[in-house]
Amino acid sequence: MKIKKFFNVILLFQIIFLFQQNIFAAGEVLDKVMPIMLAITILVIALTMWLSVVYSEKEDFDGKAFLEPFKKFTNMITKSTPIENEKDILLDHDYDGIKELDSKIPPWFSFLLYGTIVFAVIYMIRFHVIGSGNVQEEEYLEEIRQAQVERQILIKTGAFLNEETVTVTSDAGALSNGKDIFIKNCAACHANDGGGLVGPNLTDEYWINGGGIKNVFKVIKYGVPAKGMISWQTQLSPTQMQEVGSYILSLQGTQPANPKPIEGEKWVEPVEEETKS
Repeated sequence: MKIKKFFNVILLFQIIFLFQQNIFAAGEVLDKVMPIMLAITILVIALTMWLSVVYSEKEDFDGKAFLEPFKKFTNMITKSTPIENEKDILLDHDYDGIKELDSKIPPWFSFLLYGTIVFAVIYMIRFHVIGSGNVQEEEYLEEIRQAQVERQILIKTGAFLNEETVTVTSDAGALSNGKDIFIKNCAACHANDGGGLVGPNLTDEYWINGGGIKNVFKVIKYGVPAKGMISWQTQLSPTQMQEVGSYILSLQGTQPANPKPIEGEKWVEPVEEETKS
């Protein structure tokens, strides 16, 4: 009857496992979970077939044949003496009626003891003889190095650029990119030379929404809906907005073919920004 109960538990486990397969199949982790599911399924099938053989051929109604391998494994790692044989290892001395057995140290305990000794020797050689021994310091420095690499990647993608942190770039490649963006997206309203059409003249010192890279970047990013200028933050990256903003400022003082009349107020760069630059 014991083997029947265990067999029923195995069948129940299989049913639950089939439901789990359907749940995982609907998620994104199917590729990672699939090998584990396959291994468990094979193990359950093998165990079920073995139980079927034990139950049908050996007529092991009490589960003795099923439990025999587990008993052998337990005896192997414990080397315990059966109760009926304890008299053979009983010591002669007696302490207030308490007697002592001369039992052997269990192999599992010896394995742990010698395993920790071997691990300690390997650890000492690896980290304190061959290595510097400053494990935590090395890990910290490696994390700092990795953080610096990731920071440089973020800087290149413009993740840190906004209307408060942006600066003018004089890099020739960046200005060339900015010119391409300007011709493609801005020239329709401001003319190819920046002299202005529907939009204002970008070559003089007068600005409707303030001059300087921070104000220009802000106008490009958020737009001026009241004047018909759209926001470009969903179409241009922060780096691209910096490049086109820097290119626009490079047009200052140029002579467009047909400049629009002055609009806005004359922009004077704040002293604080000049000091910082």
